[in-house]
Amino acid sequence: MKSQKSFEQEQEPALYLVPTPIGNLEDMTYRAVRILREADCIAAEDTRNTKKLCNHFDIHTPLISYHEHNRQQSGEAILARLRSGSRVALVSDAGMPAISDPGYELVQACIEEDIPVVALPGANAALTALIASGINPQPFYFYGFLNRSRKEKKKELEELRKKDGALIFYESPHRLKETLTLLHEYLGDRPIVLARELTKRFEEYIRGTIAEALEWASTQEVRGEFVLIVEGSNEVEEEAVWWEDVSLKEHVDHYINSEGLKPNDAIKQAAKERNIPKREVYQAYHIDIMK
Repeated sequence: MKSQKSFEQEQEPALYLVPTPIGNLEDMTYRAVRILREADCIAAEDTRNTKKLCNHFDIHTPLISYHEHNRQQSGEAILARLRSGSRVALVSDAGMPAISDPGYELVQACIEEDIPVVALPGANAALTALIASGINPQPFYFYGFLNRSRKEKKKELEELRKKDGALIFYESPHRLKETLTLLHEYLGDRPIVLARELTKRFEEYIRGTIAEALEWASTQEVRGEFVLIVEGSNEVEEEAVWWEDVSLKEHVDHYINSEGLKPNDAIKQAAKERNIPKREVYQAYHIDIMK
């Protein structure tokens, strides 16, 4: 076991995971601004976007690039900085680093090398949409983006079909209609909420069933990034019963030998569990005995 005392190590080399606003710049926290100012460098998914954020909050910390396509090479460079005593702040274009964005591998590498990882709370599209959706938020299952391949997307939805918690997906506007079509096919016509352009000027919550959401997407001009909150499954999986793979005689013998029931009582119990006539069990049991 390893213990990390985050605040005792605040002035030591550390990787800081700093959330950034998902639309409204007022959602930036005082602590996030301070950490970005005090860091030796900021690792950004897109340095151009992060530069605008830094300019707005008068942050002059040097920026370096860390994104999906250079994460291995850039990750090694960041680790070298941390090993040499630097404090690095990691940001994505919007929201929490490592959630549907690069960052997980870098966090894992830091932990393996005993470099502290300090996460700041802040803006997150999934939880923002969930708590305002009106769909029961507990439990919930965050999935993020479904696979772009239609074939793989079908497999994913088949696996998610029976989950009883609220399902949370991210989706882009040009794939929304296809995704809603497959949700309706694999999950049925459940309640759903489409949360669009969260915290931005055109923020909108569209609440209804999946069929209604699909009709909306088919008749409206679909714009903006979406969070989809889908109600969990109400299906109750049938419990496997121990006697499914045993014969009628073995079923009756179980109650005679293990439970101490008399033969007639054991036959009655077996018939009740299998929902078949008692005489059918009686005949099968006694015929087996005579063989």
